[in-house]
Amino acid sequence: MITTQRSNVRAYSRYAREAVAMLGNLIRINRIERRLSVQELAERVGISRDMMQRIEKGDPRCGIGLVIEAAAIVRVPLFDADSSKNFTMSVKEQEEKLRLLPKAIHKTRTVIKDDF
Repeated sequence: MITTQRSNVRAYSRYAREAVAMLGNLIRINRIERRLSVQELAERVGISRDMMQRIEKGDPRCGIGLVIEAAAIVRVPLFDADSSKNFTMSVKEQEEKLRLLPKAIHKTRTVIKDDF
């Protein structure tokens, strides 16, 4: 009896794939400009060389925290992070807005009356 396994491959939108690829390329460009090897950057991030290569190749399955840490080390600007004061204010403003928004979203059920 032959059994087949179902593949749980995550499909990513074109936008997501291109954004991850672009960020990986920016990390690689900045790493090379700073004359760091893949191994040196991986050690600074605290990950394996293989994981660092996956980040630079734009693998969307890499953890976002690792990708942002690699970007920060090689100074890829994200979210206007060049100005730490503005970055901190933006985070505080977002947290304030989140406090004002509802904690959960509840969909209301619509009852269709079709008894003519």
